[in-house]
Amino acid sequence: LKDFLELPALREGATAHLYISAAHKSSGKTVVTTGLCAALKKRGLAVQPFKKGPDYIDPMWLSAAAGRPCRNLDYHTMSEAEILGAFWRHGAGADLALIEGNKGLYDGLDVEGSDSNAALAGLLGAPVVLVIDVRGMTRGVVPLLLGTRDFDRSLPIAGVILNRIGGDRHEAKLRAAIGHYTDLAILGAIHRDPEMEIAERHLGLIPSIEVKEAEARIDALARTVSRQVDIDRLLEVANGARPPAPSPSPRPSPSAGDVRIAVARDSAFCFYYPDDLEALSAAGAELVPFDAMGHSRLPDVDGLFIGGGFPETHMEALSANAALRHDIRAAIDGGLPAYAECGGLMYLARAITWQGRRCEMAGVIAAEAVLHDTPVAKGYVRLRETGRGPWPLVDGNGRPGEAPAHEFHYSSLENLEGNPVFAYEILRGSGIDGVHDGIVQGNLVAGYAHLRDVAANRWARRFVGFVRACAGGSV
Repeated sequence: LKDFLELPALREGATAHLYISAAHKSSGKTVVTTGLCAALKKRGLAVQPFKKGPDYIDPMWLSAAAGRPCRNLDYHTMSEAEILGAFWRHGAGADLALIEGNKGLYDGLDVEGSDSNAALAGLLGAPVVLVIDVRGMTRGVVPLLLGTRDFDRSLPIAGVILNRIGGDRHEAKLRAAIGHYTDLAILGAIHRDPEMEIAERHLGLIPSIEVKEAEARIDALARTVSRQVDIDRLLEVANGARPPAPSPSPRPSPSAGDVRIAVARDSAFCFYYPDDLEALSAAGAELVPFDAMGHSRLPDVDGLFIGGGFPETHMEALSANAALRHDIRAAIDGGLPAYAECGGLMYLARAITWQGRRCEMAGVIAAEAVLHDTPVAKGYVRLRETGRGPWPLVDGNGRPGEAPAHEFHYSSLENLEGNPVFAYEILRGSGIDGVHDGIVQGNLVAGYAHLRDVAANRWARRFVGFVRACAGGSV
């Protein structure tokens, strides 16, 4: 460890970093990266995790393993300058940064690859380590690796971690084939093991906040990774990373909280970006967490934020807490400024229906959230304001603007009564009815889109400003 910390790049203040990717999705990247974060932390290193793209669940595991909030880097919502700024700002105090990709190395929306994992790795000057799911393969792994390497020879692929190996004979055949046909380094060989799996359900991995033995599971991942991955060699590769271009990006400083905003923080509502919560605080909000299943009253606050999550898997407990449901409805009906995303929208509906069960919810919105077996909508969204939302507009000049966002939901809002007012038109995505999103009801905005507080949409500052105006009686 002492030798590693004295390597030149760290002495000069450049964070060592690696990009963990794969040939395709579901190769085990998150499990391996989680194990790496935990194993490196056990060595005494400060590890800063990053995740490409919009995602809440994988970053929860990475955050828990590293003991530092994972940060999202996303071409859709962020400019290259913002990505670089976030990487420098959050990685500056760490010994090592691990960036986990999404899907495959070359996957992205742009056919030219400008928003791919490969593009992000290149932007960050990060050596790529491929996690390869080798189930059912021996010699056949070679063309997969050669094709991945040769598709873009400018990209530094430092080596591979073979994952889900069937046994010692399987590993020997893989090593022989890769050694004979390629010069790629095998940095790890992880055998199939129940300890190297995290349970999944309809939106992907089960969030760490819901897994009672999450800490024990992360410890098990760390043990396996420490045994079966060459950590010392990975550290050498990470230290040899080319530092990305510096891009100063000041960290938002918390302001004195002159308004209080309640935030649902529990296993039903856990989809929040750390940057957004920090931006709310920097705008002058004191964030007051509450448990939608365990607290019978809404805290004494000036505003309310209910993020996304899995209300459907907790709907009996949410419904059983009738006192809080009624309190929230009364507060919003009474004019409390409120914002709800996806799962929060479902909670504010009359009821949630899933797998033949129906549970009453807050009843603020006259509609029902119905869960389906396949996704109703997923992916990137582009919103255009209608000018009918209660907050100040995006462009700040009194003209409706546009904003990037994302959505991923298995539910639809059905039997919506009346003629609802919407805050957004959908330019890309599905929203509530394929055309609109963001139901406006008094001082409430509730929709399926997940916003990010980025340069293109400083929603946190606008929302806090609206809460402040309402609290001061100027709205």
